[in-house]
Amino acid sequence: MAKDKSTIFAYYYFDFQDTAKRDLRGLLSSLLMQLSECSVSCWDVLCQLYSTCRDGSEQPSEAALAGCLRNMLACAGHVPLYIVIDALDECPITAGTPSPRRRVLDFLEDLVGRKYPNLHICITSRPEQDIQATLNPLTSPSCRLSLHDEIGQIEDIHNYIRFFVYSDEAMRRWSAEDQDLVINTLSERAGGM
Repeated sequence: MAKDKSTIFAYYYFDFQDTAKRDLRGLLSSLLMQLSECSVSCWDVLCQLYSTCRDGSEQPSEAALAGCLRNMLACAGHVPLYIVIDALDECPITAGTPSPRRRVLDFLEDLVGRKYPNLHICITSRPEQDIQATLNPLTSPSCRLSLHDEIGQIEDIHNYIRFFVYSDEAMRRWSAEDQDLVINTLSERAGGM
């Protein structure tokens, strides 16, 4: 659907190993670039922000980036727009008041609250308490999916651990009882991850 321009699609992955991909600025910047590549009207909105920032000689604030995204969403018309935000739990809850994660959650709460008729958002995360407390009221239970307690997820984790233990050169030298102990202990304590 994205290829034939009947929808607009943007994706963002929070990455704890990359400091540029752990906060609201990283999320907004990425979404703005992706959306501006998919739509002339979105490109025009981004150009307006660029002009406002003295043709790129100044960095826009997070508020300006968020406003730019809201303008893009408003001008997208009736074209379905999908945003996937992956690994929200990797946005840190430390350093700063509010924390980087709290700022992202506040932004998402505002975005969903604006009820853009063409906007569809999918967010993936481990079931962290602050994330659930913010996002659960924004969605109906039928729209939520948790893989942590699913049989298939538990089996996949067990199979991965077993494969790793049996294929690791050092672990292959362990006794069968020690291998089984490691596999079973890690599988039981994996908590869906």
